[in-house]
Amino acid sequence: MAERKAPSKRTDYPVFRSMPTRWADNDVYGHMNNVVHYSLFDTAVNGWLIENGLLDPLNSAIIGLVVETGCRYHGEMGFPDTVQAGIRIARIGTSSVRYEVGLFRNDEPAASAEGFFIHVYVDAKTRRPVQLDEEHRAALQGLLV
Repeated sequence: MAERKAPSKRTDYPVFRSMPTRWADNDVYGHMNNVVHYSLFDTAVNGWLIENGLLDPLNSAIIGLVVETGCRYHGEMGFPDTVQAGIRIARIGTSSVRYEVGLFRNDEPAASAEGFFIHVYVDAKTRRPVQLDEEHRAALQGLLV
């Protein structure tokens, strides 16, 4: 069995988004339910895309659809923690992007959870893959590690 990789550090991510937890995020075991982690990944990346003018959910001609996702858990989080979501990009393809997100509990230096998802960019109407335009490619390069 391979040795488990150590959690990422804050310095491994070029940009962060802060998100408060909610009372409903905790499960019966007293910590954040695993489904919430995926919601935070999605919120962090799509929030960054919107803030950088790369996504208008109702009007964009191209949108990213998730085709693969995963998560590794290192430590517990829960209400009333504040989650700092570090965002980076591991790969930019012709029509796809692999986003990686580290979730950091409050001010902790190591990630409590690390996830990824791959967006395939498609025409919003036909849902067929499209090549990333130069505007997207240039903005995404800033998160590439």
